[in-house]
Amino acid sequence: MSSGPTYKVKFRRRRESKTDYSKRLALLKSGKPRLTVRKSNNSTICEVVSYNPKGDETNAYFTSTVLKKMGWKNHCGNTPSSYLTGYACAKKAIKAGVKEAVLDIGLISPIHGSRIFAALKGAIDAGLKIPADEKVFPAEERINAKIISDEANNNFEEIKKKIDKEFE
Repeated sequence: MSSGPTYKVKFRRRRESKTDYSKRLALLKSGKPRLTVRKSNNSTICEVVSYNPKGDETNAYFTSTVLKKMGWKNHCGNTPSSYLTGYACAKKAIKAGVKEAVLDIGLISPIHGSRIFAALKGAIDAGLKIPADEKVFPAEERINAKIISDEANNNFEEIKKKIDKEFE
């Protein structure tokens, strides 16, 4: 590690490759809440977070593992579960009074058609206003689980109806 009188140590979360502070500042300047989407191998996490100088406030939170409790029969780390996670998180946010947001994907590479953009599509379909280009969304067959099986597609529709019923 460098040292000397002019060397400036980077913030800890930047050194750990967890936060890009210049990107975060650009998102905060919009003045809108952020829809943060994070993914792991087995789940997708969505949060709607508002800035507060004392610390960010979470308006809504939903993770794809909760879908299992609602009756989801498939894996929680795929495109349909990411869509449902974004959909449910947006429904919770709208119920909490949030009407619009900006997407925050953190340090994840923005790959068109990925799970991140499936969650974004779910949030937009739920009624949250988020600026996005239609080209980045996955194909409809991937989103509604037709690619997996007809049974998965039926399960997808059931869970979507349960989310509508629970959060409205």
